[in-house]
Amino acid sequence: MDALNGAGLGARRNEDIALDLFKYVAATAGVGKAGTPSTGFVGSAAPKPDEHVTQLLELYGRCLRAVEGKQG
Repeated sequence: MDALNGAGLGARRNEDIALDLFKYVAATAGVGKAGTPSTGFVGSAAPKPDEHVTQLLELYGRCLRAVEGKQG
């Protein structure tokens, strides 16, 4: 708790910054949006819900590592 008190009002946690980055990347890349098929074109099958959740969690993990400055 002391660490939070000494953090100042403008300080943000790495998790919060990673979440904002995750939201930006997901929105920009269209992650989580259902594809609408167009006439004459059949796209790949939509991932299963558990696969989709796994992909989102991996993306958040990558965002958090990027914010923390860790490799991999």
